[in-house]
Amino acid sequence: MQAMDPWPYPLWIAHRGAGKLAPENTLAAFRIGAAHGYRAFECDLKLSADGQPFLLHDATLQRTTPERGTAGERPWSELSRLDAGGWHSRAFAGEPIPSLEAVAAYCLRNGFALNIEIKPTPGDELETGRVVAREAARLWAADRTGVALPPLLSSFRPESLQGAKETAPQLPRALLLDTLWSGWFDIARGLGCVACVTNYNLMDAGLIAQLHAVGMRALVYTVNDAAEAQRQLRLGIDGLITDAVDKFSPGTSVLD
Repeated sequence: MQAMDPWPYPLWIAHRGAGKLAPENTLAAFRIGAAHGYRAFECDLKLSADGQPFLLHDATLQRTTPERGTAGERPWSELSRLDAGGWHSRAFAGEPIPSLEAVAAYCLRNGFALNIEIKPTPGDELETGRVVAREAARLWAADRTGVALPPLLSSFRPESLQGAKETAPQLPRALLLDTLWSGWFDIARGLGCVACVTNYNLMDAGLIAQLHAVGMRALVYTVNDAAEAQRQLRLGIDGLITDAVDKFSPGTSVLD
C-alpha cells in the first residue's frame, strides 16, 4: 500500500455547477451550487474554432442553446453571445456560455475547487488537452492568495490527458471511466493520474483498494440517490459528483 498525501479536494462536487437547478455549465449554476454550500464544482470544457476554452458538454449546440451544429466550429465571438439559459427556464434566459477565464476568476475569487472535464470535439482530443491545461496553469498561477487548489483535469480520453501532461505536468489529472476497459489501470498510471473517476455502478471496495494501493484516489459520478451515496461513503470514497445539490449537504461525510 502506497502512502498517500491528504486529499485536498472537497468530498462533495456539484456536477456542471448545479446543473439541474440551473442551466448546466453556466455561472448561474455555479452560483446556485455555492448558495447550497458547495465549494467544489465540475464542468466540461472544449475549444472554440479560434482556440478559446469554453464550457459546454455536448459536441453540438442544440440541446442547450437556440443554435444548431458543432460548437467547436464556431469562433468564441459567436459562442459568447448565445443564450445558454433559456432552454432551462425563463428565469435564466440570456445566461451566456462562460469561458474558462470567467470560471477561473469566479472560483479563485471565492476559494472554490474546480474539476475540469476536458470534453474535446471529436478529433481534437490532444490539442484540447494541451490548450485547456496551458490556460488553466496560466489562470491559476495568477492567484495571489497562494492557497487556491489547482484544478483537477479529468477526461474520458487518454489523449486529452496526455496533452495536459505534456503541457502542464504540475496540474493533477484523473481518468474518467464509464467501463473498466482493458488496460485502463496501466494507462491511468502511465499518465500520472492522481485519481480515477468512475460511474458509481463500477465502484466497490476492491476497486478502491486497487487505486489506493498505488496512491490514486477514487471518485464517482453522478450520485443522486441517498442510498447510493451512503454506500459510497461506507466504502470510503474520496469524492462524489452529484446533481442533487439541494438534497445532499456538502459539509457532511455521513448521511442520516
